[in-house]
Amino acid sequence: MTFLNGGGLTASGFRLDVPGPDVAASDVRALFVQHLGLLMVDRTEITNLQVFEEQHKGSRGLPLATGPRRVVELNHVIRAGMITYPGLPVPEIRPHLTREASQAQYAPGTEFQIDYISMVGNTGTYLDSPFHRYASGVDLAGLPLTSLADLPIVVARLTGSSQRGIEIAALAALPVAGCAVLPHTGWDAHWGTPAYGEGAPFLTGAAAQWLVDTGAALVGIDAVNIDDPVPGGERPAHSTLLAAGVPVLEHLTGLDQLPATGAHLHAAPPRIEAFSTFPVRAYAVVDD
Repeated sequence: MTFLNGGGLTASGFRLDVPGPDVAASDVRALFVQHLGLLMVDRTEITNLQVFEEQHKGSRGLPLATGPRRVVELNHVIRAGMITYPGLPVPEIRPHLTREASQAQYAPGTEFQIDYISMVGNTGTYLDSPFHRYASGVDLAGLPLTSLADLPIVVARLTGSSQRGIEIAALAALPVAGCAVLPHTGWDAHWGTPAYGEGAPFLTGAAAQWLVDTGAALVGIDAVNIDDPVPGGERPAHSTLLAAGVPVLEHLTGLDQLPATGAHLHAAPPRIEAFSTFPVRAYAVVDD
């Protein structure tokens, strides 16, 4: 590529969103210029063009298609005895009042069951409030719904990355202001196995600070922890995000079913005073 005011640009092995399998090289040249926001372009030449299908990773400055809405579960089912985070107590689920016992309290043919569950807040897919990290932070009851519901989603596609730590460079091109930023690492494939707690991806402290500085509304991850869970280590991502009032959503799943942009997140926990963390039925509403 050359420019009217001098200079040039060469790129190799890059990927670009195209409208279909029969796209012409001239269309690809125009899309390349539009996607990068380039000005005063003179000539563009493309060689070795290949058109193939893969999961969408997002496009900057291009219109999004609209269509039917769908709802996508982003949470793990809570079951008795399951392990969420190695070393934490597992949930205990049992009837408090059985259907058989309730028959003595109601008219013939009428019966109910009331269930009992004992679990720590860090069970399943859960949300951390600032109170989780800071004694003076906002608890679950104090979190505004505007920080938990109907948030525009930005998915950062990071599957196949050779690095555990998610750095600023992996997020810098994303429009994160006012959004729920959800790195898609694919680590949820290990859920329920010993591998889930070993060598998982995490957000670096520098990336967490960048997300705060650029106005992210919520940050989540489909892995065991937003931080590197090394024993006795610091937790810079939790510390930075929760200090800024940015809720943290951990143990997500199903991010592969979302577009890079164009979906909205709902992840509101119960309003419990003096409580820091609680499971949520996180889900996304997608305009396809």
